[in-house]
Amino acid sequence: MGLIDLTRRSLIGTFGALAAAPRVLFASNAAHARDHLLDAEWLATAGVEGGFAPVVLSPDREATTVGAATQRLHWVEPSPDGRTAVAVARRPGTTAVLFDRRAGTVLASFEPGEGRVFSGHGRFIEGGRRFLAVEITRADGAGVVTRRVVEAGFAVEAEWASAGIGPHDMLPAGGALVVANGGIEPHTPEALGAEIAGSGIARLDPATGAVRTTATLSEDLASLSLRHLTSGADGFTVVAAQDLLADGVARPLLHAVEGEGLRAFDAPDEAWRGLRTYVGSVSLDASGAYVAAASPRGNRVALWRRDGRYIGALPLVDGCGLAPTRDAGQFLATSGLGETVLIGTDGDGVGVIARRSGGPRYDNHAVLVG
Repeated sequence: MGLIDLTRRSLIGTFGALAAAPRVLFASNAAHARDHLLDAEWLATAGVEGGFAPVVLSPDREATTVGAATQRLHWVEPSPDGRTAVAVARRPGTTAVLFDRRAGTVLASFEPGEGRVFSGHGRFIEGGRRFLAVEITRADGAGVVTRRVVEAGFAVEAEWASAGIGPHDMLPAGGALVVANGGIEPHTPEALGAEIAGSGIARLDPATGAVRTTATLSEDLASLSLRHLTSGADGFTVVAAQDLLADGVARPLLHAVEGEGLRAFDAPDEAWRGLRTYVGSVSLDASGAYVAAASPRGNRVALWRRDGRYIGALPLVDGCGLAPTRDAGQFLATSGLGETVLIGTDGDGVGVIARRSGGPRYDNHAVLVG
């Protein structure tokens, strides 16, 4: 068994029976109670003994786990209130957990609508008073965006169709709500033998959910499932893809969302093949000038300029989580082997600034807070 076989991806099988449970048991262990406040710079999720947990990372990347869940947590969304955050379980998960990122304690949890599962992503809006969650109908894969009132225990006050099937990520950008409808999810039973993902980008009205525009890929890229999103302060948005096909064709796995169209990023064929059909996380840096994409299957993190020009890549075994730092041209990357790496670029090359090992088994995502 190779090294990659023992990483985060194998955790899915290890905890598969727990993740399939219809309801979550989330423990807020008294041992996690703090007599001081945590200095949270980034948030993440990880596999821990007994399940999964949100993770608080300090500025020097020291990791503190919060509680323990039986379902695999995916994205963590910090609230603008400066203290709390929500960790959302990924498909087929049925829980989202509210926790105090400074005290390191679990506060509450909530579930998707009847007959639905969470896709792993959600976003605070309206200064933290509302929370948007992406949900998938079990029966047919149809996507639903729910708008929840935080002070009412995350009760649903409205819900809209996501304008596609298999939605995965969603974020507000450019005055719209951008949803990545992934279609058929790669590496699932449904994907066996499939060649067309049926994915697309929908831009919804953030107040009513009405569809403003949709965008799909060209026919030669129809096997790509559009999954993860990142955006800058100016609304510039990038979507990352995963390929249903492993046929050796070098298809671009990053695309800029431009109105009703998608613009592919550039890279040498060997760079796209090096990602092994899979981008698990994508991030813009603090300046919005650079884009990073992580591939745990390709064991690397690759960087581009905003205009889509390829810069280069660095090896990171089972690396997937990505987040900006507070400095231009820098990113935090996390791995399923418990490593955190600070990566930097000047636009011409890519280098490692610092490494730290000995952390938990980080999952797909990381996010900068504040």
